[in-house]
Amino acid sequence: MRNLTEGEVLSLTTLLKFENDALAVSEAMQTLITDAELKKQAEASILATEGRIKGIQQFINENQITTNYRR
Repeated sequence: MRNLTEGEVLSLTTLLKFENDALAVSEAMQTLITDAELKKQAEASILATEGRIKGIQQFINENQITTNYRR
């Protein structure tokens, strides 16, 4: 894989931070939900977010983004 530009690395970092922040908010909000159906949807959303985070992390690791990136 080609080396990513500084902008691409910044975008990837921002996306990962966004997903992590969304996960934290979703987990906090889930504790407040009392409706069973809504709670089920919140759990599905949390699992989907965790999957996206793992996917981004896998992409970073497999393509050695952190070791290939040089300023």
